[in-house]
Amino acid sequence: MNQAWQKVQLARHPKRITAHQLIDGLFDEFMELKGDRLFRDDLAMIGGIGLLDGMPITVVAEEKGTTTEDKINHNFGMPHPEGYRKALRLIKQAEKFNRPVFAIIDTPGAYPGIEAEERGQARAIAHNLFELSQVKVPLIICVLSEGGSGGALAIGVGDHIMMYENAIYSVLSPEGFASILYKDSSKAPEAAEQMRLTADDLLSLKIIDEVIIEHEGLHVNPLDGIKQLKTSMKKQIKLLNKLSKEDLIESRYQKFRQMGIYETQGE
Repeated sequence: MNQAWQKVQLARHPKRITAHQLIDGLFDEFMELKGDRLFRDDLAMIGGIGLLDGMPITVVAEEKGTTTEDKINHNFGMPHPEGYRKALRLIKQAEKFNRPVFAIIDTPGAYPGIEAEERGQARAIAHNLFELSQVKVPLIICVLSEGGSGGALAIGVGDHIMMYENAIYSVLSPEGFASILYKDSSKAPEAAEQMRLTADDLLSLKIIDEVIIEHEGLHVNPLDGIKQLKTSMKKQIKLLNKLSKEDLIESRYQKFRQMGIYETQGE
């Protein structure tokens, strides 16, 4: 089994913590806020205000659920348009009250159902990308387990992007990639190796800024990983709060503008 496929298996481990459990471990208190003020409350996207050592932070997170019933209620972490609109509502609220934002990515992708498309799934994701690029407060992102396609990107625009060492982040699942490239979904392990979806790969490509060490793994002992993340969050918030609003947005723009730039050397 190649290393990339091992990471995929660990990212999907049934005992790996979910966003709600990560929030409980990180924050002293957490007050959940619900609804997008347009249609309904989407349980695949949770959000609210947490206290990090007394400092208020707005949190938005994709929640997969734990038990079978819980997973069904949370739609396996696949948000509908109202989930992304709820996230944006809370982020704009954070901007109004000058609170940093912490986003937790953990989704196989946005929900692909007909009803989601009818309610404007693509536009909701695109609108979030546009708005997050201009938010005037620090945006810190963490890929907890799975970061899939636009479902992840809709809350993935930020100033500092972290990723747990056994998480994955990609344009689609290895199975989907294998179905397209090899016409055979059973070749997902080979596809995973080609996709460069691990934290180390993405750090080398400058897609993310930091890898959070898990030690034994978030499915075995999450406390070490949570402690590492909390330390990094506090450090980054302190650094980002020193920037003016104009410099914060310009730095964010340059960060994403430079992704995918390569030099080729002739023979």
